[in-house]
Amino acid sequence: MPNPPRLNEWLPTALILVVVAVGLRLLALAFDQTDLFVDEVQYWFWGQNLDFGYYSKPPLIGWVIRLVTDLAGSDAAFWVRMPGAVLHGITALILGALAARLIGRAAALWTVALYLSLPFVSLGSVMISTDTIMAPFYAAALLFLFRTADTRRASDALAVGLFAGLAFMAKYAAVYILAGAGLAMIFVPMLRPGWRNLAVMIAGFALVISPNVMWNLSHDLTTVSHTMDNAGWVRHGAKFDLGSLLTFLGSQFGVFGVITMAALIWAYLRPRTQAHRALVLLSIPAIFVVSVQALMDKAYANWAIATYFAGTVLVVMVLPRWGRIAALALNGILAVALPVLLILAPWPMSGDRPLLNRYLGRHALSESILTLAEREDLPVVTSNRDILADLFYTGRDRDVALYATPETGRPSSYYAQNFALPEDIAGPVLVVSLGDIPCPGDALDGLVRDGTWSTTELHATRVDAGCLFAK
Repeated sequence: MPNPPRLNEWLPTALILVVVAVGLRLLALAFDQTDLFVDEVQYWFWGQNLDFGYYSKPPLIGWVIRLVTDLAGSDAAFWVRMPGAVLHGITALILGALAARLIGRAAALWTVALYLSLPFVSLGSVMISTDTIMAPFYAAALLFLFRTADTRRASDALAVGLFAGLAFMAKYAAVYILAGAGLAMIFVPMLRPGWRNLAVMIAGFALVISPNVMWNLSHDLTTVSHTMDNAGWVRHGAKFDLGSLLTFLGSQFGVFGVITMAALIWAYLRPRTQAHRALVLLSIPAIFVVSVQALMDKAYANWAIATYFAGTVLVVMVLPRWGRIAALALNGILAVALPVLLILAPWPMSGDRPLLNRYLGRHALSESILTLAEREDLPVVTSNRDILADLFYTGRDRDVALYATPETGRPSSYYAQNFALPEDIAGPVLVVSLGDIPCPGDALDGLVRDGTWSTTELHATRVDAGCLFAK
């Protein structure tokens, strides 16, 4: 690999790019008119109950949100979402350092700029997700993997394992870095770290993830079961749905950008140097595995995000200057439009609904449920994860007891697992349901159905708690 440029040759300019982009995104968040989405309030709630694992994800996102909100002294939506923009800014700088090491100064700056403009980065900078928490650690593991190839230092190898472990503690999709690194070490001689350093990497990784492994073992492998549910075909058989595969692959042009995705495919087809081949092997496992998942059952667009950390450097490596400019310009349209839409919500409209309808009306419904519960002096019970998640967030300073509908068998959510209605509760409860419930009761008025709930059949009913335990 070429001698990398000194930090002062690219970092000051890169910092300016990052500070401007992150600053503008934080400014937009300060005026954001949307509600926290169901996943965001769930991550916030996890942070109120610190643990080494949760129902569907590893723990790091809950820890990060708790740290930020405690330091800020506020649980407002701004502080819940604020880490997104900052962490993606840090990721851009780390990938810039990787590009500087592999290609040079200009590539470092283009990598920073292109990464900041990517559609999934724009969204992840204004709505917090596990992908965003994973991003800087995944990027750092990539950087130190290449550093280890150069230096052969055990300290760099340890950093690979520690950062890969932290990425895994943010999202289990970080396991793709293990697959990619293994392939790269096999097929690209320059990336072989030596047996001692490989052992150090594995030890560092195992050390970091061990608390979550122990948590899973002591909680009936909860997240493993949830992952099998997401895979679908593992429990119910494969569908071999070509349409699902094509839909997923098409969605990646929206996740990574049209020009950047086309350039990445081109980069996969024409590896030229050892560094190029290594980046391909580090990038491709996630999109390959998720494509197989899409063929077998279904796959969400963000499941292959791990593809695009090494992928961003690959794109810069193969795109000519005019292609980089075109990609930056096209991605930049969404990067600017999305924060503007958050500020202007509920405008614009899409037909008879706001364009961002699914991010509106959630807190209004929760406020109406909490007010109704206080008026009737009843605990609230619901089986709907979206409603219950927002109730815990919106009602964090209200004295209303909140429960999930009791279930038999394996719990269907974090709330059913940890906050199911206790059997010793007697008397009436307020049940909020979509559609009718199989219990006689008194219908109550007062629910506010706006935004995402505007066309939903919601009912508030006073019922006897014992009925909810009837077999």
